[in-house]
Amino acid sequence: MLLVIFIDLAGFSIIFPLFPAMLDYYLAREGPDSVIGHLAGFLNSFSRTGESTRFLTAVLFGGILGSLYSLLQFISSPFWGRLSDRYGRRRILLFTATGTALSYFLWMFSGAFILLLIARALGGLMAGNIAVATAAVADLSSKEQRSRSMALVGLAFGLGFVVGPAIGGFSTLLAPEFFAESKAAIGFHPFTVAAAFAFLLSLINLIWLYTRFPETLSERDLAMARANPMPPSWLPRTANPAVRHTSRLYFIILLAFSGMEFTLTFLAVERLFYDPAEMVKVFLFVGFCLALAQGFIVRRFIRRTGEIPMAMSGILCAFLGLILLASAHAPLIFYAGLAALAIGIGLTSPTLTALVSLYSSATEQGHNLGVFRAYGALARAAGPLSCALLYWYYGSSTAYLAGAAILISSMGLALVLPKPHIPADAEGPKTGV
Repeated sequence: MLLVIFIDLAGFSIIFPLFPAMLDYYLAREGPDSVIGHLAGFLNSFSRTGESTRFLTAVLFGGILGSLYSLLQFISSPFWGRLSDRYGRRRILLFTATGTALSYFLWMFSGAFILLLIARALGGLMAGNIAVATAAVADLSSKEQRSRSMALVGLAFGLGFVVGPAIGGFSTLLAPEFFAESKAAIGFHPFTVAAAFAFLLSLINLIWLYTRFPETLSERDLAMARANPMPPSWLPRTANPAVRHTSRLYFIILLAFSGMEFTLTFLAVERLFYDPAEMVKVFLFVGFCLALAQGFIVRRFIRRTGEIPMAMSGILCAFLGLILLASAHAPLIFYAGLAALAIGIGLTSPTLTALVSLYSSATEQGHNLGVFRAYGALARAAGPLSCALLYWYYGSSTAYLAGAAILISSMGLALVLPKPHIPADAEGPKTGV
């Protein structure tokens, strides 16, 4: 199941390094009177005058494409989660994985910008399957082991976000042959290689689901879920107050983190004059810190500390990281800030996911985790755009200090999280994850 999450996230993030080149390619190909031409003109109106104009336009363009995907994930996560409670994880995962593969296949032939938008929209609607996959992990673990299992889910997330952009960057080395007009006529473009990598990953995912993934819900749980009168909804609504509270906290935390994540490249260029090769090292370092936090610290110490103290420690650590990054003008401070921020998010995200799972009954895992992921998707839609605007209008220090203020404000919500009930006989995992 963790392979499914890793492949989904790697395929999704392959496009990240390509946003600036995409703007240049489609704008040159379709001209100023096209859809992308009008979009670029609109974005230019937000830019400051001077050398940063094109840079900010590219940042906002990438933010809009990323936000489109995340907004559709926000809508679809509760829907797929509720359907998986009623009809089984396997059936919904197979359907959404097929849709994801089709979205990448369409991207391979998206020589026109409108086709790229359609491909991203289809991918975003199918991306709600992350909540379903997380619910399947919850199905396979006891309550006592839930946080340790969710740490592995977080690890798969983190590694997917590191490996995906690396593949996207590597694909640009293989792309020049697709610039030929004869191939452009059938829809090939400079990003077809990256799309092909994403399609291949999604195809592997689909084959693995079809051949190896069993249903994780019992017939009893499925019958109970079908008896629930609440229909599937496209809105992130839940009657569980603890889940609502945790989801709001997750939104605030991820709002700050996703803004940093999106502007990190620009900060490294502005402060330390890093080139693309050095940025690869930066993302590998962030991936290592996430793996350390989620794969070692959470799994080893969560039973001693408990979920809520672990989450609060993560918030404080991430707050310190943003303060350091706001003032970082030397590599040592920069990397110290990165480490603190990545470890903080690595501690917080899986423990909040585990709390939502622990607050939920067996028949509501998919829906409630879908609501939780929807709030995260909304944060990933709002965070990059808002942080980019703060960054370029008020400066990098202001943007990162604003993120730190947002994080510290979330401590009040964390302090009143209800303690989950874990039965005394909940010992050991139900089966492997």
